[in-house]
Amino acid sequence: MSTLSTAIASTTAPRAVNGTPAKGAPSRNRMSQEIQGLRGIAALLTVVFHVWQQYFVYDRNGAHSPVPNRYANALVSLEVIDLFFVLSAYLLTLSYARAAIEGGSTRPGRVFLFRRAIRIVPLYFLAVTFIWATRNPTLPGEWSDLLHHLTFIQVFDQEQIFYTIGPTWSLSLEIMFYVALVGLGPLAVRVCRPLRRRASRVAVCAVGCALLYIGPFIWIAVARYGLEIPHTEWPVYFGPQARFGGFAAGMGLAVAMVALGDRGRLDAKVAIPLRAAVLVGLYLLSYSGTEAEDFPTTFYHPLSALLWTLLLYSTIHVRRQGRWHAWLTARWLTGVGLASYSLFVWHEPIMLGLYNAGLLPPDGQEGFPLALVIVLVVAVAAAAVSYWAIEYPASLLGKLKDGKGRSRDFYPEAAR
Repeated sequence: MSTLSTAIASTTAPRAVNGTPAKGAPSRNRMSQEIQGLRGIAALLTVVFHVWQQYFVYDRNGAHSPVPNRYANALVSLEVIDLFFVLSAYLLTLSYARAAIEGGSTRPGRVFLFRRAIRIVPLYFLAVTFIWATRNPTLPGEWSDLLHHLTFIQVFDQEQIFYTIGPTWSLSLEIMFYVALVGLGPLAVRVCRPLRRRASRVAVCAVGCALLYIGPFIWIAVARYGLEIPHTEWPVYFGPQARFGGFAAGMGLAVAMVALGDRGRLDAKVAIPLRAAVLVGLYLLSYSGTEAEDFPTTFYHPLSALLWTLLLYSTIHVRRQGRWHAWLTARWLTGVGLASYSLFVWHEPIMLGLYNAGLLPPDGQEGFPLALVIVLVVAVAAAAVSYWAIEYPASLLGKLKDGKGRSRDFYPEAAR
């Protein structure tokens, strides 16, 4: 099991009452599998979305989707990057939320950042350097593009934000969130410590998350309707000031889960309709966003983050598992979830490489279905290899530090 899977298992376990797990509460392993399944779904839908983008046809009559049916097109074009943000923020905020609300301490910031670095950096640096080198065979090449990607600031570059490996713009935001959480988490713990009432501590944390969520909403509204900045100004609408709503929603869910504990777990008669309503809402949000700068498209990401948060809540805070949980914990899906980071990083270079080599069908509606199947098969296989060859070995670097961030002594002197 990867370090991410271990982290999921340790942070999502239901709290015990008097040493006994809550009746009907999901097991720790089951919960980790469900979240891994959600990551697998998000990774697969991300591949579908980018193949869909690749197979758009542009002519003097405009852009033509590779999926002619409007209803099917809304499903294929559903963006799921906010689900990644929500999941990441939820898992990583839990320990800080527990410390702030229940009391206790958290790991030092340097330990948190070290563990995040070994999770993200090795695969990312290797992939970016390799892809950049293949596309820049002679020096100096687009050196600024490489520099921006290796320093995670490509999200602020209007021209090169989607260069090298396009989807990795989101990793810029991940890194910024890690740095922000290391500052905000301990701050919340210090602010809450003097408060005697638990409800007051919960309120402080909840208000902080709400402000972090509302901020991007206000920014987008001012940029779009106040300053009339076009949607093609990428740093304006892709930067942290516009996209941190997804992280804030996940942080809010972590606070809610700690505040609730084992209380308020959903019965099937509530959880199932809530999941159905969320999925319908996500679909309608995608379906209604037909124009680049209409309201659903402008506020798509903060709204979708809120919906994904409700879906996650209705998945993890339930009394009994049902078919939904069985689907999420299917072995093939949790396997994809395990390698989801590799799939996210490699799928676009693989797609473009196959396309440029003439190994994918030609553009247009006829070629899209077969191209999608080919890219999915090749990318998932490559992701599995990448996980075991790069991600898993890199995760073992975590053993170099103990829980306090000190270097481990692998050769202690023998006791006298």
